[in-house]
Amino acid sequence: MSAVESPTPVPESAAPGSGRRSESDEAQRPEGRDSLPARAADDKEALREATRRDEVAPWLAALEAGRRRGEPEWLASLRDEASARFARLGFPSTRDEAWRQTSVAPLSRTRFDHATRGAIDDALDALPGFRFGGAFAGREAVFVNGRFMPELSSLGKLARVRVRSLRHTLQEDPDVLAGLIGAAADDEKHPFLALNAAAFQDGALVEVPERYAVRAPIHLLFISTGAVASHPRTLIGMNRGAQATIVESYVSPSGAHSFCNAVSEVLMGDGAVLDHVRVQSESGKAFHVATTAARLSRNASYTNHSLCLGAAIARHDLVVRLEGEGASTELNGLFASDDAQLHDTHSKIDHVAPHGTSRELYKGVLGGRSRGVKNGLIVVRPGAQKTDAQQASKNLLLSREALVHSTPQLLIHADDVKCKHGATTGQLDDVALFYLRSRGLDEAAARALLVWAFASDVVSKLKVAAVRESVERFLRERLGATGAVPGTPA
Repeated sequence: MSAVESPTPVPESAAPGSGRRSESDEAQRPEGRDSLPARAADDKEALREATRRDEVAPWLAALEAGRRRGEPEWLASLRDEASARFARLGFPSTRDEAWRQTSVAPLSRTRFDHATRGAIDDALDALPGFRFGGAFAGREAVFVNGRFMPELSSLGKLARVRVRSLRHTLQEDPDVLAGLIGAAADDEKHPFLALNAAAFQDGALVEVPERYAVRAPIHLLFISTGAVASHPRTLIGMNRGAQATIVESYVSPSGAHSFCNAVSEVLMGDGAVLDHVRVQSESGKAFHVATTAARLSRNASYTNHSLCLGAAIARHDLVVRLEGEGASTELNGLFASDDAQLHDTHSKIDHVAPHGTSRELYKGVLGGRSRGVKNGLIVVRPGAQKTDAQQASKNLLLSREALVHSTPQLLIHADDVKCKHGATTGQLDDVALFYLRSRGLDEAAARALLVWAFASDVVSKLKVAAVRESVERFLRERLGATGAVPGTPA
């Protein structure tokens, strides 16, 4: 058949004067107003693409400038691939389902610097207030703007446990890290994960030997200062039968306009037990994005306590993959926001093997014009029979302007499981307030006591006394009613 078809006969019903158009008339009609929406959509997409390129350009330039010569081939390849992914993905927008409620536009449009000596001096001035009263002396590693500071650290009480700087390890024995970086955290669709993989210069490597129990908790202290972007990475290796408690705290001096993009990966051998505490209490002007990813082998037990208390915008992605039979995890979280803060937590518990157990309890306390997001997903794969999974999200709104989006989800592909989930959002109970006031408490004290009761069952799960007391003190100060909550002088 030739490339040009012979004209199609015009049906009588479509002849001139019939008042009807033929399909060929419609096809041959020149472009007009009907094409304008398509053109507008194309123009809008082109504008978005141009904006994305403009946003990532300075970050890509900083990545290139920060590349160290002489890196092992596997790491150079990892960075190249991660940088290309970040360039392709760009910063997420509210058009992306996973970021629908969280705009990072203020972050992506801010220009950050590299660490300077002045910024480190700022950390020195604020350091005493970040040490939990010296509770971790001899078991504390300090990082300033993502860089390990041996002169500020105190690791003398760690005998068989190895706590090392990633930067130092890459210089002295880089093959130790080959295959570990990215083993738990998948950056294929996560731009900030890709950015961290491309940009990290330092971080912590914690290794607990086989069948060894660390009696006292280890503290990893990350301090962000000034208008500095940092990308610390933490690798935690729990060998077969190992036991430990590890506290990560992320802080910054008051007023710091910093950006911390942190990634923590946890690999747990058979029967390992880890109590993992994460406290984020950065400046109210800071940006904080983080990912915690854990992989559990047979009968391993992983508990994560996540306290989100600071930053203007904070996002935490928590992914736990139960790969071995009989593995278990418990996720406890509290976010307390005020003013115009935005706290966003996305969690995913992935049951891969049978006889797995998971429990998740997250609570949010929101005041002012703050926003909260809690998205929790439990996945039960076809082979994960006898899974027992529970998830709960509870939120308390302290003002008319506060808003929270809570979305629990179940994705079950097995038929012999016990799974349930739920979410509640409400305000303080007027009846309870009236009762407390009738017993002599003023309104502020009554409200504070009820908020404390709401949050305390998450805080009480913290086994590290110094951290628990610090969080309690923060809540008492936030509630602002002395004598109304336990531990506060009247």
